[in-house]
Amino acid sequence: MTGRDGGKPAVAGGPARHIPVLGPAALGFLNIKDGGVYIDGTFGAGGYARAMLDAADCRVIGIDRDQSAIARGADLVESAKGRLELVQSRFSALDGVARQCGYEFVDGVVLDLGVSSMQLDQAERGFSFRNDGPLDMRMGVDGPSAADVIAQISERDLANVIFLLGEERHSRAVARTIVAERAKHPIRTTGELATIVGRVVRSKPGAIHPATRSFQALRLFVNEELNELADALAAAERVLREGGRLAVVSFHSLEDRIVKTFLAGPDSKGISRHAPEQDRRVAAFNVLTKKPVAPDEAEIENNPRARSAKLRAGERTGGAAGQMDIASLLPRLPSLADAMRGR
Repeated sequence: MTGRDGGKPAVAGGPARHIPVLGPAALGFLNIKDGGVYIDGTFGAGGYARAMLDAADCRVIGIDRDQSAIARGADLVESAKGRLELVQSRFSALDGVARQCGYEFVDGVVLDLGVSSMQLDQAERGFSFRNDGPLDMRMGVDGPSAADVIAQISERDLANVIFLLGEERHSRAVARTIVAERAKHPIRTTGELATIVGRVVRSKPGAIHPATRSFQALRLFVNEELNELADALAAAERVLREGGRLAVVSFHSLEDRIVKTFLAGPDSKGISRHAPEQDRRVAAFNVLTKKPVAPDEAEIENNPRARSAKLRAGERTGGAAGQMDIASLLPRLPSLADAMRGR
C-alpha cells in the first residue's frame, strides 16, 4: 500500500507488509480528513495506521496490547515524522490513551478484532495447532495462559466456555475428556490439546479441523476478548466527537452481534440506569451499515482467513454516551479470574 499523490504527505518505507481484511471499506467509512485525529485500536502490523496516514495529513494513535507489535512499528513511527504515536495498552482503554496523547476527542476509531496473522503464524504464541507450540494464546504477557486455564478451570465452566464462545455442540464431551486427560498429565502444548479434542469431535473431509472451535473459545476466554470489545465500544463512544466514525471488523458471530447491538443503541431493556433521562431518546450512533459488509470472492481467495469477516460502522451523534448497559451485550460466563478460582 503506497502513498497517494495530490499533495498529501505519504508515509515512506515502501509497501506495507500487511493489508487488513476489508481495509479499504473500513477506511472509506472512517472518511479520513486533513487535520483529523484517528485511533487504530488494533495496530498489529500497522496496515490501518499506514493507510490512514497516507490518506490525509492526519494524526494517528496506534494501540496494541502485544509489545512485539509496538516494537515492529518503530520504522513506521519514524517515517510518519510525528504524525503517529504507538501505545502498548488494551483497546478497552482507548479513550484514556487518547487523553494521555493530548486529545479529548478524536475523529475516528477502527478496530480489527481477533488474532493477527503474525500471531497465528508464530508457533511459540500458542494460538494455532497447525504448528505445535506451548499452549499460551495470550495476546499480551500478563494473566493466565491457556495451559493454566485448562489445568484449573472446572469441567462445568470449561464446557460452558467451549459451548458459548466456540459454539461447539460437543462441548460437554470435550470438557469431560480434557479433565480426564489433565488428571493423568499436564496439557502443555497446542498439539496435545488438538489431539485430545480430535478424539471427541469428528469432522468430514474438507471441513474445519475438529479442534478449531475449542481453540477459538479458549483464545477468546484467555484474553477476555468479548469483555474487551464491549468496553472498547463504550470507550469509542465516549471519545468520538459528534460526526466522528467508528468502524469494526469482526470474525466471530458473537463479536458481530455485540457490535450490531451496540451501534443500534439500547431498547427499553438495555438502557443504563446511569443515562440521563433527557438523552435516552437520542441514539449515540447513526448506523452506516444496515447490513454488514463482507469480503468479496477475490479477497477471500487471496486471504482465506477473511471468509468470516464482517464490517459494521456508525457515525457519532450528539446523543449521550453511556446509555447502553454494557453487561447486557455479553454471554453469561464466569470471569477469567473467578473461573481460575473455581467459583
